[in-house]
Amino acid sequence: MNSGNLLRASIVLLACGVAAAQERAQTAEAKLSHLADRFVDQQLAYDPTLSYTTGLPTTDNSRFADRTPRALAALDEQQRHDLRELHGINVHGLSSNARATYANLREQLEANLQLRVCRTELWNVNHFDGWQSSFAEVAERQPVSSAEDRRQALQRWAGLPRYIQVEIANLKLGLAQGYSAPQSVVRRVIQQMDDMATADPEKSPFFSPAQRSGDSAFQASFRQLIQEQINSALRAYRDYLQVEYLPKAREGVAISDLPNGTACYQAFLRANTTLARTPREVFDLGQKTVNANVLDVQKIGERQFHSSDLAAILAAIKSKPAEHFQSREDMLAFSRDFLERTKHKTGASLISQMPKQDVVIRSLSSFEESAGVGSRFQQEPNPARPAVYLINLSNWKTQTRAEAEIVTVHETTPGHYLQKALAQELQPPTKLSKLVDYAAYTEGWARYAEAMGEEAGIYDTEDAAIMRRLWPARGMVVDPGLHAFHWTRQQAIDYIVASGRFTAEEANDYVDRIAVMPGQLTSYDSGGLEIKRLREEAKTRLGSSFDLRRFNKALLEEGVVPLSELRVHVEAWMAAEEPVNRVTAQTDSRSH
Repeated sequence: MNSGNLLRASIVLLACGVAAAQERAQTAEAKLSHLADRFVDQQLAYDPTLSYTTGLPTTDNSRFADRTPRALAALDEQQRHDLRELHGINVHGLSSNARATYANLREQLEANLQLRVCRTELWNVNHFDGWQSSFAEVAERQPVSSAEDRRQALQRWAGLPRYIQVEIANLKLGLAQGYSAPQSVVRRVIQQMDDMATADPEKSPFFSPAQRSGDSAFQASFRQLIQEQINSALRAYRDYLQVEYLPKAREGVAISDLPNGTACYQAFLRANTTLARTPREVFDLGQKTVNANVLDVQKIGERQFHSSDLAAILAAIKSKPAEHFQSREDMLAFSRDFLERTKHKTGASLISQMPKQDVVIRSLSSFEESAGVGSRFQQEPNPARPAVYLINLSNWKTQTRAEAEIVTVHETTPGHYLQKALAQELQPPTKLSKLVDYAAYTEGWARYAEAMGEEAGIYDTEDAAIMRRLWPARGMVVDPGLHAFHWTRQQAIDYIVASGRFTAEEANDYVDRIAVMPGQLTSYDSGGLEIKRLREEAKTRLGSSFDLRRFNKALLEEGVVPLSELRVHVEAWMAAEEPVNRVTAQTDSRSH
């Protein structure tokens, strides 16, 4: 065979090899897509209420999740089977979108299964994001427009007493096996039950379906359901907690006091950070970051107040009459006005496109506020309706305007609202991308957004530069401090108060938040520090061609992903953005 024939044969073989590799990748992607969709369908079949926060379609609005041991065991087995199938997929050659799907599905399955060591259903007394709070949101979203919708609504809410009976049975089983919630948390939930089981059904947090319906017969039936069945079940749950559970609940808050507590806390850290860090590694990084932030505050304090003493700096800020609100209404009006200004400044300098969806601010429900639940962002999957920042106004007397600005930036724009609303527009429109939600990414972005708020001149006062630096990374210290290293409650309160952002009463609330959401408070700066590192790397690598708007879009365009996948995606973006590559891409574009 002459050299020409050899060359042609080699080209043919190479083309065949490329075609075979592409076919294998396409087959792998098809399997992955099928597996991911099946996983989402399983989750929706188990808990149809997931539809309301994700926008995933469901025709079943008639029931809550089944929390019996048998149903939970079946769900575990489904996920173990899914993970085995996922491990059998060849990831070589996957497209970037498929790679993100694989990373999300693997993280979701592995984290969920690792968390089963915690047996959380056996100590599920939770004032912060327990079933009572999530069901209040379900009530607000329950469909009631058709006769069938209303029939299903009555069926679902008639099942709430049964749901509560299962919760009580699980708690009894937990006590028998050495599991319990902290007494301080139990007392908060007892107070919530008192507030929720109101004598007037129309004041119930579950009355929304009837309130939104024009069907008088349905309204009467729903009112009767709350008065005769739901309120009775809430009082029975309260009485069980008060009489039987509270005396046997644990006095401390450390999750390490529970069976398999060490492994459980490690699983919570992984689920919240998407990283394989030990409690000690998280704690040490947190302390290092806090110390650096305090040094920055001291430098700013010298310039503004001629003092580097942290207590003196905070006192100088807190003593300004102009920094304080006159009423709850004043704080709400200020936050709403500030939000409108943040939208303009964010669009002007931080992102190339603002979300089409809007965001509004509403006050937190009274039963959550009285239990010490903090302000939070509530996502709205329907882009035609606004997302909501639920603001806790109970601290209007102590919170400064600078602090209110920081929280508004964190919860709205350029924080949670911007990230989540843009994700709905930019991310691949898969079922899985709508379902997953990793705190390390979402809270990490919001922490990064707080810093960008300063860069973009969003904050009205210079005090925000100080207050913004005093709290970050303290969660990385106090969370493992309580759960892994047995800090006392007072030790944790003192550490939180030292940030200047919280009173002793608010710090006490935070301790109970940490108790029921182990590891969650470490997610903010685990993610924020990683995003900061990526930005520094991009600025170094791209030099004068670095564009902040383009970088931020790269951070957001995959939607919510584990931090490892975020790094892979941003590194690929950096490679494409390097000056020589951008020139080549532009030349190729013009030539075509």
